[in-house]
Amino acid sequence: MLIRLLREYLRPYRKPLGLVLLLQLAQTLATLYLPTLNADIIDRGVIPHDTGYIMRIGGVMLGITLAQIVCAVAAVYFGAKVAMALGRDVRRGIFSRVQQFSDREMNHFGTPSLITRTTNDVQQVQMLAIMTFTLLVSAPIMCVGGIILALNQDVKLSSLLVVSVPLLGIIVTLIISRMRPLFRQMQDRLDNINRVLREQITGVRVIRAFVRDPHETERFDAASGQLFDVSLGAGKLMALMFPSVMLVLNLSTTAVVWFGGHLIADGSMQIGSLTAFITYLAQILTSVMMATFMFMLVPRAEVSSERIMEVIDTEPALAAPVTALPVGPRPGQVDLRGVEFRYPGAEQPVLHDITLTALPGQTTAIIGGTGAGKTTIVNLIPRLLDVTKGSLSVGGVDVRDLDPAVLSKSVGLVPQKPYLFSGTIATNLRYGNQHATDAELWRALEIAQARDFVERMPDGLDSPIAQGGTNVSGGQRQRLAIARALVHTPDVYLFDDSFSALDYATDARLRAALATEVSGATVIVVAQRVSTIRNADQIVVLDAGRVVATGTHAELMDTSET
Repeated sequence: MLIRLLREYLRPYRKPLGLVLLLQLAQTLATLYLPTLNADIIDRGVIPHDTGYIMRIGGVMLGITLAQIVCAVAAVYFGAKVAMALGRDVRRGIFSRVQQFSDREMNHFGTPSLITRTTNDVQQVQMLAIMTFTLLVSAPIMCVGGIILALNQDVKLSSLLVVSVPLLGIIVTLIISRMRPLFRQMQDRLDNINRVLREQITGVRVIRAFVRDPHETERFDAASGQLFDVSLGAGKLMALMFPSVMLVLNLSTTAVVWFGGHLIADGSMQIGSLTAFITYLAQILTSVMMATFMFMLVPRAEVSSERIMEVIDTEPALAAPVTALPVGPRPGQVDLRGVEFRYPGAEQPVLHDITLTALPGQTTAIIGGTGAGKTTIVNLIPRLLDVTKGSLSVGGVDVRDLDPAVLSKSVGLVPQKPYLFSGTIATNLRYGNQHATDAELWRALEIAQARDFVERMPDGLDSPIAQGGTNVSGGQRQRLAIARALVHTPDVYLFDDSFSALDYATDARLRAALATEVSGATVIVVAQRVSTIRNADQIVVLDAGRVVATGTHAELMDTSET
């Protein structure tokens, strides 16, 4: 999965990667050539006392070193640039896919896990990429080149590599095989910490109201302790890695000096060649150590890539139609015909055989007890959910065949729990219409009965709004959400119990203003208070997911027991 992710997202950067490879090749070859020149200086310059040869070859070594530094710096620069671009593109891919998810997919993954996958998991893959481009690319070149040049110095002494290199490989393989499952557990337990922390931050008022601080502290400590235990296990294995590598490196160096000393005493090897061989041995084992460090990152990056691709490969349940239809012939008209909806895994449908029509210029109200299915109907109209049976059309076209952009333009939703984004009042009101003028914003605020408190704010439309609208009251948040829908100017307005936080006087003024302002649009109101909907053109009464009565308030008072 890791290779697939890298292949897919690195495809646009093939040219920079090719340049990185060439630069790493050049700097590695330069590094490998330096010990041979050093051996020549010792054997042909130092021992014979030839100062001119030492200066001449030393100058060549200095030039090669400067070229090696330039290539190394350029390779790191371009490698880091590609790795950062990889992280950006993967995050964008996850974000784009999550934006298409319905409630079903969101509930399947969970918000904390999606946050972890978009941040920490992408960071693991990005870290692997940057270390690969800056270290791992040069490691095999260094290893192979070092072996060839070591053989060139002395074949007999090179037989030590047959023992040291495979031994190091076996040690690394054994350690990494035990680390991979620990990294999977680490990411899962990081998800759990995010979940617990998110719950505690969101519900801090409830926690304090019920004095559950000690209990929540214990919950967080338990989640943190689980991550600590797994991280400690992985850390112990990682700590074992480097001493093992250094042990093999030092033992190999000791063996080379021992056997090399005997070869020099026999006259079959020169001092410079032994010095170069020791340097090549260090370079070979260092390259293996660099690869070892990389392989410590690979298991975690592999786990992270699986989690990332799991999100990207998930097809949204609410897929866009292959051939999307434009706006229908009856703008604003909403028709439900024999609609049934069942949540995934539920034994019984939430809605049973719902049939109703909402016409432009009329207000259709939906009322019923808790769990009757009111909000579900509202969520079906903008296609936040798909009907499981029957049909639902907006403007005369089934919502499953409509262009999602057209449907979004046609429907304005004020949800049961209004949400405001961090920014200003103006940025929130322009969320559905970026080109709205300040005059249009003030007009929408006036209709929503929000102009008075916005004018009292120091910066007016530019007053800051915290994430979720936590710096305004519930009633102010509802009115700002209603104003946002009005700025959107859709054909269909959906108010899902959007007046519950308003007092009766404000509720009455808002409904009176709405009646004149959106007189040509279709208005669908879900309410708990009868007073909010008593003047609606038609009221639909729901009971246990079924339509049990339809009519005006006066008619229903006479005919509907519910």
